[in-house]
Amino acid sequence: MKQIAVKDITQKVRDLCISAACNLEPDVANAIKAAFRKEESELGREVLGQIIENFEIADTESLPMCQDTGISVFFVEVGREVSLDGSLVDAINEGVRQGYKEGYLRKSVCHPLKRLNTGDNTPAIIHTSIVEGGKLKIKIAPKGAGSENMSRLKMLKPAEGIEGIKGFVVETIKDAGGNPCPPIVVGVGIGGSFEMCAILAKKSLLRAIGTPNPDADLNKLEGELLDQINNLGIGPMGFGGRTTALAVHVEAHPCHIASLPVAVNIQCHAGRHKEVVI
Repeated sequence: MKQIAVKDITQKVRDLCISAACNLEPDVANAIKAAFRKEESELGREVLGQIIENFEIADTESLPMCQDTGISVFFVEVGREVSLDGSLVDAINEGVRQGYKEGYLRKSVCHPLKRLNTGDNTPAIIHTSIVEGGKLKIKIAPKGAGSENMSRLKMLKPAEGIEGIKGFVVETIKDAGGNPCPPIVVGVGIGGSFEMCAILAKKSLLRAIGTPNPDADLNKLEGELLDQINNLGIGPMGFGGRTTALAVHVEAHPCHIASLPVAVNIQCHAGRHKEVVI
C-alpha cells in the first residue's frame, strides 16, 4: 500500500492551478501555430497571430493567458493500492484555494442563486475514479464561462442516429458563433445517460490534440465533424476563416435502447489542461 499525504496533494494542486492558467500545453500551442500557417483568411491569420503572441507572453511572464481563469474541474484517478491520510476532496479544494490566491488568479465561483462569490474559487468540481495500481493521477481543466455557456445537451431519438448527432453538434457550433473564442476544441459525449454524456464530453477535452481516437468509428466521426464545423466559416474569434475548430473529440458509452443522449462541451482556444502523477 502506498501512503500519500494530503498536504502533498494540496501542494501539487496549487501548482497545477497556477501553471494551467499561465502555461498553455504544447498540443494546443502547436495546433494553433499549425492553424496559423494554414489559415486562408488574412484577418483570420492576424487574429491567430495575436493569440499566439498572447500565450507566449503569458508563458514567459507567468501571467494568466485569459482574465477568465475559470472554475476548477478535476478528473482524478485513485489507485487501489493508494492510502491517504485525510480527505482527497478537502486537499484538492485547499490546493485550489492556495493556487488562486498565491497566483493572483481571478476567483469566479459564486452561489448559483444569491450570486455571492465564495472568494477563493472553491468548491472545485471533482470527478473521481478507482483504477488499478499505486498511483494518484490528477488532471485539471479550468473552464471559463464563455465556452461553457455555449455548450449543450440533447436527448435525441434513437432513430435520428449518426446524422442526428452530426446535425446537433454542427448546429450547436453554428449557434455559438464567435462567443466561445474560437478556434475551439469540441468535446462530444454520446450515450450513457443524461449526466454521463456530459461528463464524457468534458473528459474528451483532456485528450491531446492530434491524438487519434482508438475507436475507428469515432475517429471517422471526429474527422467528418471537424470538416463540417470548419466549413461554417466562423473562423478565429468569429472574424471569418477556415479555422473554427482545432479538433473534435468524441467519447461514447452504451445507452438505453429508448434514448440517445448527446452532449457538446466547447473549449476555447485557451485549452488549459495539466496533470500530475503522485
